[in-house]
Amino acid sequence: MTADRELRAETFINASPEVVWAVLTDLKKMAEGSPELLTMIPLLPGGLRLGQTYLGINRRKAVIWPSRNVVSAFEPGKALAWDTKTSGATWIYELSAEDGGTRLVHRRPVLKKLTLLSKGFAPVALGGNEEHADELEQGMAQTIFRIKTAAESAAHAASR
Repeated sequence: MTADRELRAETFINASPEVVWAVLTDLKKMAEGSPELLTMIPLLPGGLRLGQTYLGINRRKAVIWPSRNVVSAFEPGKALAWDTKTSGATWIYELSAEDGGTRLVHRRPVLKKLTLLSKGFAPVALGGNEEHADELEQGMAQTIFRIKTAAESAAHAASR
């Protein structure tokens, strides 16, 4: 396996795409669902939207680092993506209605090459490029499981 491979996690959620979207786009809570992200700070006014830039603060064990992220897809109920300029990766969430619920796919393709900063930082601070990619993919599975749990809880509460 290589560090610049596409990482992927997916799940079926017993909630509508609108409910899943509401959970997914609550960026204040996004850090609760991610093992590596501490916070996403908007750098421009206007909230979550296409072109919005965020400063991500990430942590792995004792290492903390910033990332610059630009929202590259924003289709309510369907897709959310951002390009991480500091690493060269793109983080994509895709939602589709399926069997009365939502299929959520979380992907991290590397559409361009990983940046030199990313290639140099991971071996020194994160235990290696391939090891960090494996860890990221496991973290993506944890993230979508937490989104699933929150969305299904919200859908259940709304149906009462």
